[in-house]
Amino acid sequence: MLFGFSDKIWFYRQVVDFRRQIDGLMLIVADQLAKDPTSGQLFVFRNRFGNKVKLLWYDRNGFILIYKRLEKGKFCFPNYGEDCWLLSKDQLSWLLSGLDITKQKPFPKVTATNFF
Repeated sequence: MLFGFSDKIWFYRQVVDFRRQIDGLMLIVADQLAKDPTSGQLFVFRNRFGNKVKLLWYDRNGFILIYKRLEKGKFCFPNYGEDCWLLSKDQLSWLLSGLDITKQKPFPKVTATNFF
């Protein structure tokens, strides 16, 4: 996984103008999502054509903006439900890999009891 944090990951399902950079995305987080952009949570945005994503994250003293563009194909974004989805790390990995996060199931959690 790209980030080693345990904070929440939010996917904003609405289309975003990708000319927006850090300041423009911060405004969406604050105004549309009513969340603190400096909270350390990760915010994921999509473009109109479904072939680009931007990830916005605040790391202690500054913003990090990550941009991924597919050269072929499109991401599988959920097209129903709330405007903002809370994602797990697994779901973010699936999304960035081009998988449909609504159809994937993680392995069940296993707690080991016998150690050899």
